[in-house]
Amino acid sequence: IPKSKMNIQVLPEHKLSSVAPLKQCNVEKKEVELILVKDQNGVQYTSSSIIPTPSPRAGPPGSSDEERETWGKKIDFLLSVIGFAVDLANVWRFPYLCYKNGGGAFLIPYILFLVIAGMPLFYMELALGQYNREGAATVWKICPIFKGVGYTVILIALYVGFYYNVIIAWSLHYLFSSMTAELPWLNCGNRWNSENCTDPKNINGSLLGNGTSYAKYKITPAAEYYERGVLHLHESKGIQDLGLPRWELSLCLVVVVFILYFSLWKGVKSSGKVVYITATMPYVVLFVLLIRGITLPGAMDGIRAYLHIDFQQLNNPKVWIDAATQIFYSLGAGFGVLIAFASYNKFDNNCYRDALLTSTVNCVTSFFSGFAIFSVLGYMAYKHGVKIEDVATEGAGLVFIIYPEAISTLPGSTFWAIVFFIMLLTLGIDSSMGGMEAVITGLTDDFKILKRNRKIFTFITAFGTFLVALLCITNGGIYVLTLLDNFAAGTSILFGVLIEAIGVSWFYGVDRFSEDIERMMGFKPGLYWRLCWKFVSPAFLLFVVIASIVTSTGLRYDEYIFPQWSNIVGWGIAMSSMAFVPCYAIYKFFSMPGTFKQRIAYCITPEHEHHRVAEGDVRQFKVRAHLCVCLTANYKLHKKHSHCDSDTQ
Repeated sequence: IPKSKMNIQVLPEHKLSSVAPLKQCNVEKKEVELILVKDQNGVQYTSSSIIPTPSPRAGPPGSSDEERETWGKKIDFLLSVIGFAVDLANVWRFPYLCYKNGGGAFLIPYILFLVIAGMPLFYMELALGQYNREGAATVWKICPIFKGVGYTVILIALYVGFYYNVIIAWSLHYLFSSMTAELPWLNCGNRWNSENCTDPKNINGSLLGNGTSYAKYKITPAAEYYERGVLHLHESKGIQDLGLPRWELSLCLVVVVFILYFSLWKGVKSSGKVVYITATMPYVVLFVLLIRGITLPGAMDGIRAYLHIDFQQLNNPKVWIDAATQIFYSLGAGFGVLIAFASYNKFDNNCYRDALLTSTVNCVTSFFSGFAIFSVLGYMAYKHGVKIEDVATEGAGLVFIIYPEAISTLPGSTFWAIVFFIMLLTLGIDSSMGGMEAVITGLTDDFKILKRNRKIFTFITAFGTFLVALLCITNGGIYVLTLLDNFAAGTSILFGVLIEAIGVSWFYGVDRFSEDIERMMGFKPGLYWRLCWKFVSPAFLLFVVIASIVTSTGLRYDEYIFPQWSNIVGWGIAMSSMAFVPCYAIYKFFSMPGTFKQRIAYCITPEHEHHRVAEGDVRQFKVRAHLCVCLTANYKLHKKHSHCDSDTQ
């Protein structure tokens, strides 16, 4: 502005004190966006627009005015997350992996992957759900082209419910069977036993021989009770010969489904109270079992084997792959559960602290459970005069054969069996509740008619999982369960989380995501978290995806090798969920109006900013353009007034 047109009155210093102070006004803070237009005669002209900054407690831009249900108390949310993350795998998988892969040395890659990938992904999902207050599908209003990822993880969570509920039904069956004076898997001579059934007292190291481990010895009373008395596996010739559902397991499955339904039908108000029992009971039981276990002969040998340190194992790539996959599956990122649970938080809840707390509790629980498991395995090895490696195993064989057999030899075995299977039941129930809540929240947020009829939809979901699960409780049901366990949530869930991490970090943007977190909690994530989200976590997930594909082999259950067609069916199940990502992206692109560039813009721009796309103002397209214009204008201005030589300029 020319000085001749400036009308500025300067008050003398002695008159400043007489000027009345301005009253403090309650003006809403605004962010001003400055856009460089051109450089003319050494003067930079800018245009400005005001961007409203939402109140920290007002929710994200474009959020619905509809009041969303919230957790009754903060502890409800924490226990729900811990209950979901701490599941059967913490007991039946981690201790064996730790023992097999170098004992204490295994903790090095495990903790490393926890810090650089597990916690960042856990934090990202909690923040994503809490800020947007949506389920796994509609949360992608931040970048609509990725909504297919939401449907992918919802379908995977549904698939897992088909077979995970069956494992809970087994636990319930064992719990009912334990309510007798003599446990049914203690001796031979029962109607389900074969002629080859051998009393465990007669089995020792010299009898096994030939490299056969006790854990693989299938003619003990405990092993025969599991495979012949519960599964009736001997009545099936393979996956092509399933037979009819077993009525005992069907009743147990009905009980499990009803527990799930009545825990979820009223939303987080009801499920938040159930976890007071299901999330805390396993810790009480684990502590009691540990105290009892360390008093047994041979227990210290088992614990020493669990904690032995073999750094040579770290040279084996499979150890690192096992650590990466275990930390991923243990924390439970990618199933849509963390997003669903966090969406019911208050908007200003400190989810950063929650992520650190709950992920740490989960991993400590895995390590702690190993003491309870290996103290008993040491006792078993001592009792039969074999090495720890002969009785150490993982999965269903550990919790339904080896551990029950050890319990059956203790004084008061009925009590210890009841306590142990209550722990398995509660470990499974709250994890299954989390998976089903991810399905229900994800779809009810997307389809309002389902939200208005949540109780009916919850019943349909629970009943649907029951019907499919009937395939897993037939004579050959263990083969169906093995197929689902390998393919339903294997490579597909890893692929889904990889795309999710790319969508948030590279398309929505780490900077914008950090601003969202700042609106909620008043501070931005540190540089460490932003680097992990942008580079480390996607690289970690890509590594795990490639490793899972490279190390995959044909399906087998013990000595039974699945036919080739079952592997094709398995990959078909995996692809059925992964296909939502490209299919929805193509659908979204062609359903958008405008030119090719405008369609792309609509697909990658948050829905509440679509009006800017219509105006030709796309943030993702303009960042580089603005930077280029700014650099050019500053260079011209510098060149005009600088006395430096051209090379320096």
